[in-house]
Amino acid sequence: MTQQGVRWTADQVLALAADDASRTAGSKLGSAGSWSGTGSAREEAVWGLCKGSGATPYRTVVDLADPSGPAYRCSCPSRKFPCKHALGLLLLWSGGEPVPRAEPPEWAGQWLTERRARLGRNTEKGEKGEKTEGSAADAAGGAADPEAARRRAERRAERIGAGATELEQRLADLLRSGLASAEQSGYGLWDETAARMVDAQAPGLAARVRELGAIPGSGPGWPARLLEECALLHLLDRGWLRRAELPDGLAATVRSRVGLTGTAGGPPVRDNWLVLAQYDTADAKLTTRRVWLYGTGSGRTALLLSYGPVGRAPELALPVGLALDAELSAYPDAGRQRAALVERHAPPEPTPVRPPGVTTVEAAARYGDALRDDPWLESVPVTLGDVVPTPDGDSWQLADADGGAALPLTSSAASRPGLWRLVALSGGAPVKVFGECGHRGFTPLTAWPTGAGEAVPLC
Repeated sequence: MTQQGVRWTADQVLALAADDASRTAGSKLGSAGSWSGTGSAREEAVWGLCKGSGATPYRTVVDLADPSGPAYRCSCPSRKFPCKHALGLLLLWSGGEPVPRAEPPEWAGQWLTERRARLGRNTEKGEKGEKTEGSAADAAGGAADPEAARRRAERRAERIGAGATELEQRLADLLRSGLASAEQSGYGLWDETAARMVDAQAPGLAARVRELGAIPGSGPGWPARLLEECALLHLLDRGWLRRAELPDGLAATVRSRVGLTGTAGGPPVRDNWLVLAQYDTADAKLTTRRVWLYGTGSGRTALLLSYGPVGRAPELALPVGLALDAELSAYPDAGRQRAALVERHAPPEPTPVRPPGVTTVEAAARYGDALRDDPWLESVPVTLGDVVPTPDGDSWQLADADGGAALPLTSSAASRPGLWRLVALSGGAPVKVFGECGHRGFTPLTAWPTGAGEAVPLC
């Protein structure tokens, strides 16, 4: 849930709300002006004081370390869990405003210590969890037992199912009225639909709907692109509605895609992890950092995700080209590439090891194979061995040194300064290149010269 500093998006926070009223009220409290004395402890807890109608501010604290979900404590009289103050605090923490690292004040620290001690005792005795105030394990404030968790999961699944059914109807209406109507309707149609998916507690569906809103009128061929994305969204809807018929791995991927992000639960794998690449992307609310790793002993490729507020880099940073002795734990999805950094055993060190390379044909085949497990996958990580950057009309491609085949670069990669670093590094000779291979082409992220030489980041 909050592995290696990963913070939720606003949609994921609002999906915790008990009802629309809580969601609306919590959104109004997601700014720094409502709060004082805020702080967080190693992304395991967050707390703050919120101004209310009385002279004394409400004390709000959220425990983020419980693998069963967040737990809440607030001094306000609300009977809802989470209350609007907890939602506002989580929105503030998730990226709207910086929340400083600090030691919890006595009132927050005492509750966190007592709660974790209770949970520890119950785990040792094999008993049901005690009643906790605002536990996500019991949103109604009762016992944190498996039966209560099952009922809550069923209720959320029903809400997501209703949202998916409504989304299917809206996609059908769009096709009946014609794709041209999407350009005439403007972004408001998609924004309203995305809000409905947030109401259904399906932030993954909401995010994909918002992406649809940017396609109409985006340039030549936009109707075809819109139809492709609508088809993928329809496939995700149907996958959720018929998830009981899917293989376990694909069903886990569908749950993840609609927004039911699980915690890392795979057995920890200790290895010397070579840092293949690191790059950031940003939207209006969040900066996302992606770090690709290669296990020099296990041969596995893993992805670490880290988040930070807009304008501030995420805290997780690993130097490209060095190796890290660490343990990683995989998240539950079909591809099992995303992982959590469980423990570091030594700082990053130089290594002569490089990932093994494949041909461009093999890279394209890997992406095709991966689509069977995750049809919504944009790309897969691939290392190309012995390729040469070559002009291809107005764009560029990476051609096998033996002249067998080539992969076109994505349009975004062809316009980056990293392309010229790659061309200069190659000088017409073969190089090894790590990047992401997908239906839009290949995006180079890191390159190694033939023979000895350090990794050269391209992003």
